[in-house]
Amino acid sequence: MIRSETDAGVAVVRIDRPRHRNALDLEHCEQLGRAVRDAVDGGARCVVITGEGSAFCAGADLNQVYGEAFKDALYRLLRLITEVPPPVLAAVNGPAIGAGTQLAIACDLRVAAPDAAFGIPTARLGLAVDPWTVHRLASLAGGGVARSILVGAATIPADRAYHHGLVDRLGDLADAIGWATEIAGLAPLTLAYSKLALNTPDASNPSLERAFHTCWSSEDAQEGRRARAENRPPRFRGR
Repeated sequence: MIRSETDAGVAVVRIDRPRHRNALDLEHCEQLGRAVRDAVDGGARCVVITGEGSAFCAGADLNQVYGEAFKDALYRLLRLITEVPPPVLAAVNGPAIGAGTQLAIACDLRVAAPDAAFGIPTARLGLAVDPWTVHRLASLAGGGVARSILVGAATIPADRAYHHGLVDRLGDLADAIGWATEIAGLAPLTLAYSKLALNTPDASNPSLERAFHTCWSSEDAQEGRRARAENRPPRFRGR
């Protein structure tokens, strides 16, 4: 089951499969994607993904991991998270293994509890992750940690992940929601542009230029200037 609730512009989406340590199967990949899309379509300005119980996501359900349908669903989910305009935070409440690490790094920011851990043990299973996952992991955590995880099949604890930049903050779900609430008050067009730029390798992409100029010509840009002149918090509307 995937559960979702929205408050003050922040949607919290929970993988609620604790008996299976929130492992992802085809159905849950599709449900999680729909929940994220529904939250964004419903006006959420920030999305938090977390797991119910003691694990964030223990990976792929091994009964389905070898199927093409599952792989396609998983990568559609990861792509969706990177492409929706609002920021998506992972509140990593426990182990994030395999597809759990992939889910966490697809998010824009990560808040990890002290007992969280990250690993991609494909070398123990004779499997592989796609090149996007390899490069995303290396860009976040650095080549050394990426090699430890992918080649050494190491599991990285939260404190080491934080030290190397794989985790942005240490904390629990309440801390993640608090940060998401702050982010939800920022300028949506600017956040969407920054996310697009960070996730688009080609800096000459025309969509980047359009998004850049949209920020400067937006009502939000004028509101930011007025709010500064009037010494008050801005009220951004995303237009």
